[in-house]
Amino acid sequence: MNNRFTFLPPVYCLILFFLPALMNAASLEFRSSEAQTSLLELYTSEGCSSCPPAETWLSKLKDSPRLWKDFVPVAFHVDYWNYLGWRDPWSSAAFSDRQRGYSQFWRNDSIYTPGFVLNGKEWRNWSHAKEPDASKGNAGILTLVSADSNHWHITYALANHTDKQFEVYAALLANNLASDVKAGENRGRRLVHDFVVLTLRSKPLESNAAGLNCDFAFGADYPNFKPTSIAAWVTPLGSLEPLQAVGGSF
Repeated sequence: MNNRFTFLPPVYCLILFFLPALMNAASLEFRSSEAQTSLLELYTSEGCSSCPPAETWLSKLKDSPRLWKDFVPVAFHVDYWNYLGWRDPWSSAAFSDRQRGYSQFWRNDSIYTPGFVLNGKEWRNWSHAKEPDASKGNAGILTLVSADSNHWHITYALANHTDKQFEVYAALLANNLASDVKAGENRGRRLVHDFVVLTLRSKPLESNAAGLNCDFAFGADYPNFKPTSIAAWVTPLGSLEPLQAVGGSF
């Protein structure tokens, strides 16, 4: 018998030893339960003097043990207050249009900030609540998987088969974004924001042998801000009403 022994330098031995741990560390997975996880949206602006109290309330959710499990918070900065002389650096016309879409659906005549939306419905009682109430009912399991926090695979598993079509939204979020406001209603104030939506994508879910799924790739359209978490939610195709949500920090 010819026994051969191949010598590996110590550095390669260390790489082989830690490779499984490194591979697991590089993989991100966030999965909802079957019970509905609430989507909590805040429409806000640095140009609005009434918004800081709402943002302070939202920031307290960072310490909740129910975060990501029972509710997923996102803050959309709108652009319709920018005319006051201060441009909110995180504002987007697309976020204002999203709020207008809700207003049309509710048949309201106007939009306003701060404006909370809970599971697709206007929520005015936020200041009297510590946290959003837990939702009820089986909403299916929504799962996010990524190896680099920029490319994500999304799957949606329903308990019962359906021929309905679905759409998924995914947003990269950032916390602890500070701004020294120099004009407008909040002039002279230093504002700190959490759960800020940096970028938002939407895509129909495809139905194939693997179930309902799709892939997202986020570009570098937020060069000055580092995302710290992701939120995703699924809706009926063409609707804003969320059926299930999922999210997490990375």
